[in-house]
Amino acid sequence: MTETTPATDTADFWFDPMCPWAWMTSRWIGEVEQVRNVSVRWHVMSLSVLNENRELPEDYADLMQRAWGPVRVVNAARELHGDDVVKPLYDALGTRIHLQQRGNDLPAVIDEALAEVSLPAELARYAGTDELDESLRASHKSAIDLVGEDVGTPVVAVNGTGFFGPVVTPAPKGEDAGKLWDGAVAVASIDGFYEIKRTRTSGPIFD
Repeated sequence: MTETTPATDTADFWFDPMCPWAWMTSRWIGEVEQVRNVSVRWHVMSLSVLNENRELPEDYADLMQRAWGPVRVVNAARELHGDDVVKPLYDALGTRIHLQQRGNDLPAVIDEALAEVSLPAELARYAGTDELDESLRASHKSAIDLVGEDVGTPVVAVNGTGFFGPVVTPAPKGEDAGKLWDGAVAVASIDGFYEIKRTRTSGPIFD
């Protein structure tokens, strides 16, 4: 029997399925899992929640309205079928939204993604209801509590220390992905490091 070495690092990854930058970062962290000893936990956050009650350009306001659907469906899948379905459903949605550029065809995208990962088709109804928004907002808040309001998605917590980002394109592959992770681990270990960006909670300390 081959013994498995326990993960030495952890990453908590918050995403909105509609965000292309979160998608890029998620592809990076997937590469990291191949080359570093890291355990990744996946969570939802919501650009629609983040931008509530803000004055937005008309086209972005329309995007924020449409963005409710996919994240609500992922959240409903998590609530009703467990954490293990989050990443496969995100992959299925993101492939269609970002790689296939079908963000304007969300009802079909959601139906197809649910079918791909063998989740019940009736989960699609949660796209249009706020029935489970309390848990969605709680998951979103857990990310914002780490980094502050002046951020977007993704939020990545490296060994418990949260940052907005990294924002990167294209997603590094192989050992390049590992090197970027090593850098994230290094800066996360420095208590006073803020940028890659999270809201500052302390002023300068001179000693």
